[in-house]
Amino acid sequence: MKMINQISIFLISFIPQILAQQPYIRQATTLCDSRDNSTSVLGYTCNGPTPTCRAYLTFRAQPPHASVAAISALLSTNSSDLARLNSVPTTTTFDSGQTVLVPVTCSCSGPLYQTNASHTVVSGDTYLIIANNTFQGLSTCQALQAQNPIPARDLLPGERLTVPLRCACPTRNQSVNGVNYLLSYLISFNQSLSTISAQFGVTDDEIQAANGLSPSDLIFPFTTILIPLRNPPTPSQVTSPPPPPPPSPPQSSGGSGSSRTWVYALVGSIAGLFALFILGTVVFCLFFRKKKNQPGKKPDPAIPSQSFDSVVKESNGEYSGDFLSSLSSIAQSLKVYTFDELRAATNNFGPNCQISGSVYRGTINGDFAAIKKMKGDVSKEINLLNKINHFNLVRLSGVAFDEGDWYLVYEYAPNGSLNEWILERKKTNLNWNTRLQIALDIAAGLNYLHRYASPPHIHKDLNSGNVLLDKDFRAKIANFGLARSADGEFALTRHIVGTKGYMAPEYLENGVVSTKLDVYSFGVVLLEILSGKEVYGGVKAQLSEVLWEEDGGRRESLRELMDPLLGGEYAEDVAVVLLRIVESCVERDPADRPEMDHVFRSLSRVSASAAVGVPGYETGPR
Repeated sequence: MKMINQISIFLISFIPQILAQQPYIRQATTLCDSRDNSTSVLGYTCNGPTPTCRAYLTFRAQPPHASVAAISALLSTNSSDLARLNSVPTTTTFDSGQTVLVPVTCSCSGPLYQTNASHTVVSGDTYLIIANNTFQGLSTCQALQAQNPIPARDLLPGERLTVPLRCACPTRNQSVNGVNYLLSYLISFNQSLSTISAQFGVTDDEIQAANGLSPSDLIFPFTTILIPLRNPPTPSQVTSPPPPPPPSPPQSSGGSGSSRTWVYALVGSIAGLFALFILGTVVFCLFFRKKKNQPGKKPDPAIPSQSFDSVVKESNGEYSGDFLSSLSSIAQSLKVYTFDELRAATNNFGPNCQISGSVYRGTINGDFAAIKKMKGDVSKEINLLNKINHFNLVRLSGVAFDEGDWYLVYEYAPNGSLNEWILERKKTNLNWNTRLQIALDIAAGLNYLHRYASPPHIHKDLNSGNVLLDKDFRAKIANFGLARSADGEFALTRHIVGTKGYMAPEYLENGVVSTKLDVYSFGVVLLEILSGKEVYGGVKAQLSEVLWEEDGGRRESLRELMDPLLGGEYAEDVAVVLLRIVESCVERDPADRPEMDHVFRSLSRVSASAAVGVPGYETGPR
């Protein structure tokens, strides 16, 4: 027994050395429902020999938190201490983006280190936005929810929250090795471990040991990494200019990448000057042609350049210079119509040509086209549709501009939108094989958008109303007005827009935007295709019954869930497989949802195995 006690005492005394490193948070900051602290999402473990210490944070000055007073108030630290640490007067306002050192008293609160700040909720706030935007990653949505007994959906403007900031004290092992302070450093885009270690005069190995990292591990923006320091940090360590962003192509091994930097700069400069020359030539030609017209004479409406004249003349103050400079490239790949041409094509935009809302059917050169009238800046949608080319994404064929309104000319889908067939019941029924093909088409379009578009994009508003059906009932995804680039792992927004019922919970509650948002929406659309019902709690409950009941009750539950207009003419085993795909797509945690590539490949296998279908079936409506 004495030997056991001695061993126990030895192990207890050795624990701080075992826990000399804190786990790096990695990408767990977006998993707001997680309470697993294995990645330190709730905070750093209180494992030092003393419960309180002096620690340091970094914060990047951004209005309205750019002055000594504002940053001190936000982070609940002493303004005089902050000014002294940064060698500036207390009246200083820092340049936007400048890294500021923040002294704090870090203490154990239960099993975790933290220093507390406070925050008053404003309109549009979510726990994730507060953690990653307002406090720049110095806290996490998980820590905020653990600290404040207010559900994420119940945050109201004016409520006061406690914000636990991420800090830590050196362990006994670190102290023995000369570490006196730990700095919680906010990682920004394009930073690497080596640039950070060089900035603070420590080794990569020291930072890796402090954060439980290996040389091959990646670090991510909006996260903190602990920097072990022997002395307090100095302003010179954080005021050096940030490293330049890497070029788009991957750097080759060796030193050839840096030796070609001047070549990239020279080529970029020449390309920029050439683009300006082209734009100047276009504007000059338009101006010269206008001068040649007789006074008071209306220019020939058949001249395609007329719409460019209107754009350059009327939208100078409304559209960005980048978009105006891209007009010449648009003219080379898209047909530029005059307003008179589109007015003639749609019978003066008459009610007999109206499809819905501001969308009209037009006849151009004997072919049907869909013409959509739009206001505001549509440059993102035009530029995106001008670059993508996939059978299952609706094609933009032309543009026009008149008196502040854009007119986008798309390929025409004679069978309308998917929701008219499966939800509104305005048209005859879709059979089983047709539904399978439509689901596969939607998955193919999203997979292209996520993986092969340049750059990859997120649709952000996939729903059955934005899926169009051509003459052969092949699906085409439409309406890219909310689409955004998918560069980066995730992004945040306060502006929550989309279609109710199709928006993923992390987007609805926290404003997180990623490709998993589209995956969730696809799961909802697929369930609508199978059930013929709008997706709500009752339908999801039916889904669970089908997937988890014993075989004896599954068939009856499946019959109740599936669209009655199918008349039971579907392959039950295939239907269950498709419902399992739905279940995976609508997982609450985005990390548990598959990528669209996986969904597409799964549907392709299902479609191939069901190619024989139900006897007597043909593609198309009955």
